[in-house]
Amino acid sequence: MADYNTIRSVGMGARAAQIDEGLRAHMNKVYGLMSVAMVLTAGVAWAVGTNDAMIAAIFGTPLKWVVMFLPLVLVFAFGAMINRLSAPAAQLFFYVYAAAVGLSLSVIFAVFTGTSIASTFLVTAIAFAGLSLYGYTTKKDLSAMGTFLMMGVIGLFIAMIINMFLQSSGLQFAISLLGVLIFAGLTAFDTQNIKNTYIEHAAMGDQEWLEKSAIMGALNLYMDFIMMFQFLLSFLGERE
Repeated sequence: MADYNTIRSVGMGARAAQIDEGLRAHMNKVYGLMSVAMVLTAGVAWAVGTNDAMIAAIFGTPLKWVVMFLPLVLVFAFGAMINRLSAPAAQLFFYVYAAAVGLSLSVIFAVFTGTSIASTFLVTAIAFAGLSLYGYTTKKDLSAMGTFLMMGVIGLFIAMIINMFLQSSGLQFAISLLGVLIFAGLTAFDTQNIKNTYIEHAAMGDQEWLEKSAIMGALNLYMDFIMMFQFLLSFLGERE
């Protein structure tokens, strides 16, 4: 008769291997969704940003306020509706959000040189890849960072709104520096959180939930990348 502990050990090993395989597929989907959203954002930003007439029509009129705050409205709406949306509808909403972000970012092509935008994007991509890899592989629990970093995000956006009226170069420098640090930390934190959340729920077998979880994970990492890119651009960008 086969030893029970041996059978149990083999069974647990097979289950662990299945979870590992599922986790890799889950993370690949997260990064895949994020990549498509990034391409969509870049395409919309470039198409609008290199068209002087469209830039003037949007950012030379009060319409700019709608364009600037539309992504914020959409991301809050997405968070409120995610439980009621099907996975395909949630994915479509994510891509609509990515297009709206591209529209709001299009003005950078009228402010910064194309070369500096491309080089800053490359720097951001390298930093993001390293930070996300760290979050995925580290054994250190980063959960304690979450609350602290989210408080930092709230304070950062309040400071940004205040500086829209003050136009202080010193405050803008501090905002950009803190923004890079905060979203660098969030990249590692969010990656680890996506991994841990999948492992905790993988045994439940709720495919619909897992698909939505991948979309939400992609959204979080996408926002980390976009925000880190914008703050780095204020340091590295060469103005027209």
